[in-house]
Amino acid sequence: MMPVDQEDSRDFGDLKVMAKEVENLDSYKDLISHGVRLKVLEPIGVKTTYRVGGKCILMVEPHSEEDLFLVDEFLRESELQPFVLGAGSNTLVSDNGFKGVVISLGAPFSYVDFSEPELIKSGGATPLPVLARKSSAAGWTGLEWAVGVPGTCGGAISTNAGGHGATTLDTLIEANIFDFEEHSSSRFMADELRLGYRSSALTNSQVITQVIHRVSIGDPRESANLISEIVKWRRANQPGGQNAGSVFVNPLGDSAGRLIEECNLKGFRLGGAQVSTKHANFIQADPRGSANDVFSLIEFVKERVLIKFGIELQPELRLLGFRGN
Repeated sequence: MMPVDQEDSRDFGDLKVMAKEVENLDSYKDLISHGVRLKVLEPIGVKTTYRVGGKCILMVEPHSEEDLFLVDEFLRESELQPFVLGAGSNTLVSDNGFKGVVISLGAPFSYVDFSEPELIKSGGATPLPVLARKSSAAGWTGLEWAVGVPGTCGGAISTNAGGHGATTLDTLIEANIFDFEEHSSSRFMADELRLGYRSSALTNSQVITQVIHRVSIGDPRESANLISEIVKWRRANQPGGQNAGSVFVNPLGDSAGRLIEECNLKGFRLGGAQVSTKHANFIQADPRGSANDVFSLIEFVKERVLIKFGIELQPELRLLGFRGN
């Protein structure tokens, strides 16, 4: 099978031209004058857990809601597409980069607040393992599962992340969302977000700034033991290295990993990418591999499963900068 979206020097040339145009915009100058952290032509592939892929026109790191409104003004003037990047644990960036703006919430959006009984507030950029460990140590139970998910509290809502019999929806009460299409910041109750199996109503133009979970009183020692068991299970059953977790959503009543393994693809290699020998629903990138290798292997696996079982696997990954995505 021919590789998809091959590297083209013209694509990076376009990025450089567009970046020069961006620097002349008044709203860009406003970002600079207000001290908003940003980088032009920033490599973003290395900020994902695959550690492959190209650059974006602009990467912005908002540290406040005021910063988000300034970014909103810039997006309106530039007409560039936004993409919210959390921990980068479920994203594959094209080798050709992304002709848009990557928004990555800064440190002030990473916190855990226990000020209200049975409610835990966390910033959208808070790592899930941090939320799990801090909440259990404080005597609350219900979020231990999050220790095994290498994402953020905001990202967990967008995919209704979960594990070990629990999901984000189980404890989610509400979330604060900044919407770059509506140009506003609003609170949404959990049912308004329509969370389903690895899905939600959120779009790429929305960034989650705060999350509120309802938890129960627990025993810190029991929670610590459960967290330890989850960590051990993950190390035993999931591969390390450069990967982004599960590549495909499990079909109803079945397992994507089982289907892939039945196609004899466990360990199958295409260029610098390989189906994991430990878990078939994981694809690993070599240290010197490419996003094109990973994407081509994803397409190859989808094709083989479709031919053998008549089932079209749906990616759990977010694909950034690829044609048709």
